[in-house]
Amino acid sequence: LQFTEEKLGQAEKTELDAHFENLLARADCTKNWTEKILRQTEVLLQPNPSARVEEFLYEKLDRKVPSRVTNGELLAQYMTEAANDFGPGTPYGKTLIKVGETQRRLGAAEREFIHSASINFLTPLRNFLEGDWRTISGGGRILQNRRLDLDACKARLKKAKAAEAKAAVTP
Repeated sequence: LQFTEEKLGQAEKTELDAHFENLLARADCTKNWTEKILRQTEVLLQPNPSARVEEFLYEKLDRKVPSRVTNGELLAQYMTEAANDFGPGTPYGKTLIKVGETQRRLGAAEREFIHSASINFLTPLRNFLEGDWRTISGGGRILQNRRLDLDACKARLKKAKAAEAKAAVTP
């Protein structure tokens, strides 16, 4: 009732401290940017949307995400197979083996980077959103409810004092 009356302009609203309002705004801004950075980093690390959904499902089911071959590793595999078909002693075969080995190392480095970024960057962001932010927003809701209770009590007290003053004036 208090909330509705405030929205309709029929009840007074106790304003929160300006510093606290600033902290709430900063916390909300931090949450929004953290969500955007988290999502975009996930897109960068895994551009394939269906693979991201699959990883998300594995994560929610608390199962280990199966290891995927990176594009560099797949290219290395094709180059090595082609080199074997052409003959490892031919100039083209030797070149494919060298480049394939380099691609394999690049693919392994990419896999390590994705793993490291997930653990050292994405996990703290998720922990903030799933832990700290829930605590902050829960505290904000509790504060809002307490403020509404306070304002409702103030309104009842004001009505009671007005009724008392009216009763004292009327003979």
